[in-house]
Amino acid sequence: MILLLGNIIYIGLVTIAQKRLDWMLGYSSVMHMGYIFLGFASANLLGTTGAAILMFAHGLSIALLFAIAGELRKRTGTLVLKDLGGLGKVMPFAGLAFGLGAFAAIGLPGFANFAAEIMVFFGAFQNGWEMNRFHYFQIATVLGLWGVVISAVYMLRAYRTTFMGPTPERWKDILDLRTTLRVPVTLLVAALLWFGFFPQSFVRIVSPAFRTYFSTNPPR
Repeated sequence: MILLLGNIIYIGLVTIAQKRLDWMLGYSSVMHMGYIFLGFASANLLGTTGAAILMFAHGLSIALLFAIAGELRKRTGTLVLKDLGGLGKVMPFAGLAFGLGAFAAIGLPGFANFAAEIMVFFGAFQNGWEMNRFHYFQIATVLGLWGVVISAVYMLRAYRTTFMGPTPERWKDILDLRTTLRVPVTLLVAALLWFGFFPQSFVRIVSPAFRTYFSTNPPR
C-alpha cells in the first residue's frame, strides 16, 4: 500500500517537476501504475476489472501522447517545454488530439480512463469497509484521489506550455500532422471515447475471467 501511494503521490510530484515533454509523459505512466496496483490490491471483482481496463485505457492515451510528442520532436528538434509554445496555431489537429489525450490521461468523464479509475476507486474503497471506521484501503483510496489533481496539474501545464500562447517565429512554418498519421491518431481517440461511453463492452470481455478466479479463490 505504501509503494502504490508512493507511485501515485511521490512520482506524481516528480512528474510535475519535469522540464521535458517526453520525460513528463514517461513519469506519468509510472504514476498511473499506482492506480493499477491499487485495483489489484483490492482483490475484488470491481477493482481488478478496473485495473485491467485502466492498463488498456492508459495504453491508448499514452500511445497517443507519445506519438504526437515524437512528431513534435521531428519538427522542432526539441521537447524542452520552455522552448515550445504556440504550436496549436500551426498544428491545430495535433493540438486538438494532444488535448484529448491529456484529458483522457487526467481521467476526464467520457474517456476510458475515467471509467477504469472509477472502478478502481470504488473497488478499493469497498474493501474492508466498516461503518464506524476507515479501513486502510479507504485511507489509501482517499490519498490516491489526490493523484487526479496532480495529473491535472502536469498535463494541463504541458498542454498550455506546448500549444498555447504566442508562436515563436521559428515555429511558424511547421506543418501539421499528415494524413497517414491522422488516421491512427483518430482511431486512438475514437477508442478512448468508445470505451469511455460504453465501458461495459470491455467489462464483458475481462470480468468473466476474474469472476471465475474469485469464485474459486475467494480473498482471505
